Amino acid sequence: MLMNQTLHTLCRYALLGLFSTSTALFAEEIGSVNTAFVLLGANHKIVIEAFDDPKIPGVSCHLSRAKTGGVKGTLGIAEDTSDASIACRQTGVIVLPSDVQTKKSDGERVFKESTSLLFKHIQVVRFYDAKRNTLIYMSYSDKLIDGSPKNAISTVQITNTLFEK
Repeated sequence: MLMNQTLHTLCRYALLGLFSTSTALFAEEIGSVNTAFVLLGANHKIVIEAFDDPKIPGVSCHLSRAKTGGVKGTLGIAEDTSDASIACRQTGVIVLPSDVQTKKSDGERVFKESTSLLFKHIQVVRFYDAKRNTLIYMSYSDKLIDGSPKNAISTVQITNTLFEK
């Protein structure tokens, strides 16, 4: 009975984890390179993904991150490392919504993707530096209990700002 309840609880958390990452914050895979051969299952690799800022048209980001292979990676139960790199660029006219201009220093999440079966994600958060008219994108990995301090940033100097009222 206790084993059945534990299994039921784990399944519920797994579904919650899947649905919590099923937001509009998805990336398009551009390509990948293998980094290590694995006899059973997919090879370890680095993937490059692209996404557009969902709130600020005219900004696109590219994210490279490690993806674990092997049997666990193939089944989707491996935990990827926290290594990632990001580059964001202005790809069109930028219109800054008023809430971005007044956003507090905690930033706003623009991308989130699961990097393990449960509770670990790679995230990208946007900040706005009004003094320098610059958008700052920071990628980092979080975990329910203990996240990683590994991070990367990219900045977009806004050259043709339009402000939404």
